[in-house]
Amino acid sequence: MTIVLGLDTGGTFTDAALLNTATGTVLASAKALTTREDLSIGVGKAIEAVLQRWGGPRAEVGQVSLSTTLATNAVVEGVGGRVCLILIGFDDGVLNRAGLAAALGSDPVIRVSGGHKPDGGIQARLDEAGLMAGLEAVNGQVSSFAVAAHFATRNPAHETALREILLSQTGLPVTCSHELSDALGGPRRALTTLLNARLISLLERLVAATEAEMARLSISCPLMVVKGDGSLLKSDYARGRPVETVLSGPAASLTGAAVLAGKTDALVADVGGTTTDIARLRGGAVQTSAEGAMVGGWRTCVEAAHIRTSGLGGDSEVVVRSREMSPGVTLGPRRAIPLSLLSLDHPQIKDVLTAQTGHAIPQATDGRFVVPLMTAGKVPDWLTRSEQKLAHALIETGVCALAEAASTQVALGAVDRLVRRGLLMLSCFTPTDAVHVLGRFTDFDGEAAQLGAALLARQKSGTGESIAGSGEDAAHMVIDELTTASALALMDAGLADDMSRTGVVKKGPNSGREHLVSSSAVLRDAVARRSVSGGPVSGAAVQISLTLGLPLVGLGASAATHYPAIAQRLGADLCVPEHADVAGAVGAAAGAVRQKVMMLVTQPSEGCFRVHLPAGPQDFKSQAEAIAAARTAAEGGAKTRAEAAGAGTDVAVKLDQAIDEIPVGPDKTLFLQAVITAEAAAG
Repeated sequence: MTIVLGLDTGGTFTDAALLNTATGTVLASAKALTTREDLSIGVGKAIEAVLQRWGGPRAEVGQVSLSTTLATNAVVEGVGGRVCLILIGFDDGVLNRAGLAAALGSDPVIRVSGGHKPDGGIQARLDEAGLMAGLEAVNGQVSSFAVAAHFATRNPAHETALREILLSQTGLPVTCSHELSDALGGPRRALTTLLNARLISLLERLVAATEAEMARLSISCPLMVVKGDGSLLKSDYARGRPVETVLSGPAASLTGAAVLAGKTDALVADVGGTTTDIARLRGGAVQTSAEGAMVGGWRTCVEAAHIRTSGLGGDSEVVVRSREMSPGVTLGPRRAIPLSLLSLDHPQIKDVLTAQTGHAIPQATDGRFVVPLMTAGKVPDWLTRSEQKLAHALIETGVCALAEAASTQVALGAVDRLVRRGLLMLSCFTPTDAVHVLGRFTDFDGEAAQLGAALLARQKSGTGESIAGSGEDAAHMVIDELTTASALALMDAGLADDMSRTGVVKKGPNSGREHLVSSSAVLRDAVARRSVSGGPVSGAAVQISLTLGLPLVGLGASAATHYPAIAQRLGADLCVPEHADVAGAVGAAAGAVRQKVMMLVTQPSEGCFRVHLPAGPQDFKSQAEAIAAARTAAEGGAKTRAEAAGAGTDVAVKLDQAIDEIPVGPDKTLFLQAVITAEAAAG
């Protein structure tokens, strides 16, 4: 296998790149618009375009590797199916930890007794009767289940038993926490499991679309999916573990940056339609986070590239700060379809925009449209009756003005819920429209962008005055906010990297969302006030100088458009390498299969050494026997996982062990625990 086709499906574009893995040469690249309503259209167009530009025989393509930002975007935007979270054996305060309640939102939760102790012994009998009563209450209202039990990583028996009951009773997808993480910390495992369950249908749609297009285009080779740490999974194995693809796109972009930029130490920023993903490149290698992937402020249990993701991109929703006295806008975290892009397929929206510019009093819904992403036969039955009625009405209407779809606050709330469920999308003015107004990008419909800018300028601040004097002024306001917010995100990421060794991090109360002590109004003010030239700000009593001390590598389709100003704001040296617009696809093609398994050995009592195996705990009389059994199980488990993930039979396994002991006498130690880690990779 020398030639690999890399695909990267983002919120706006699907990128394709053919990589000769023996030489590291990009043979051809192409882009196509991501088609949310039918992902196969965008995927197929990207594949066809890159194959046509290459001109070689399709039979020489030995593998297709797929990365995506769709899972990351869904977590950041809070989009996904309705999930029932089942908690086994946790105390009353579990929802107040790790941000679990905030992540759950209005989705239902069932709590039943059961679970296990730290030593793997049974904490309480599994309450199957309580489960059945809970299932009756949520019947027909959810799309999948997430199951997390107390100390399931020490004994998964109750999670496994519950999964069998759920499958037999409902037939819906079930995610168990012990299958996703070996880590302790039940609330964070529950959060990770919840996100996984929410993402199952999304990844299934993407994989099915890609496989269908490969068959249509006569590409007969394995399909792999990029994990959040940059390694690969066979597509059928990845289907049940979509949370592992959180940060898949950013991880692939980092790998692509290492291939393309020729930098060994840099800060890498990948700006897409929905998010900006920032990471440190050290020694030319991607750094992984031992604490778990951080996405949109949520700390998961998924091992992934050490990336900070924020809801800031070229297609970020522009929201007017209408309650503040000073005029201004904020961006994201929700992605919207740019007006200039929507108009290409729906030019009638320009008539609506023109009519709205003639209204005597501007409305908050001006310049905003709703776009159905479902068909009549695909309206979920777990929606409320009013939501189902609205969904069917919008399917019949098609693309329409937000004011037409929702004339009351109640209806607007229903639209918002359908957007959060991924069943509708909003279209409004975005930074992509702003660069059309300013003539920096002209691929879409500039007239629609101009009309949207005029409507944005008419919106009122807290003083009742228009936020901008003209559409061009409004466009400059949006781009300035993008520049400031991006520079702030880069400084925040740089400071996080500098402070990671000292742990200077704090959490908001009960939020589960982490932020730097330094990520404050002072930092934002410093970034915002720095002049474009980088020199002193005229008339300011306090002069603050901020400089990024690393080269900045800009990736993404709009990096060349936006990042020169951002780098200048930070006084940074900027590199936008060739093929930066398809770095994720290049990185996907360069990835390899890698799987890790951890086994824990504890001593619950004198003369008893317990190995916590996937099938349940097993006891041994000596420490040496237990560790030997753990090593064997870890090695076999990692090899089995790697083979299932698509590594083939040529697998190399690396074993590592850490034994925790404390001295209790001159010649005696007390065994606490041993952690055996096996990492298997394609040989």
